[in-house]
Amino acid sequence: MAGHQLAQLNVARLAHPLDHPDLEAFVAALDAVNAVADGAPGFVWRLQDDALGNATDIRPWGDDVIINLSVWVDVASLEAYVYGAAHAAVLKQRRMFFHRMAAPSLVLWWVPEGHRPTLEEARERLDHLATEGPTSYAFTLRDLVEPDVGDADENEPPTARERIRP
Repeated sequence: MAGHQLAQLNVARLAHPLDHPDLEAFVAALDAVNAVADGAPGFVWRLQDDALGNATDIRPWGDDVIINLSVWVDVASLEAYVYGAAHAAVLKQRRMFFHRMAAPSLVLWWVPEGHRPTLEEARERLDHLATEGPTSYAFTLRDLVEPDVGDADENEPPTARERIRP
């Protein structure tokens, strides 16, 4: 995995506007949960705006869709954070805060060390996962892929032979 880091995009469709009383617990937990991520072993970077320090005001795919885009050293680091106490407590309540999405809402992919993914890149990976299923180009925690240390271009979708078979 030397030379690679793990990018992740998570999208969620809000059940209500962020200032709605039913989202009060979610909004109240944001700063603390983000602080845990920022201090977590293996955390590298996350997309955030300058005003709030989170990404809730960044709405590239509709007013009701919030995003989380981050980079981690490896899968183990991301999993430790996602299933750790602080994040898991909010995750358990997700049905109170968000609508279930028909399309994938989480995508992972390997990036060269030091790369910060753009929203366009992240959307392309999520769309690829939705149309092609898990591949070396876009995968999930359930369908992990090790980074390709060869000369394959991480910015090109895989050919059919490179797709993961369940």
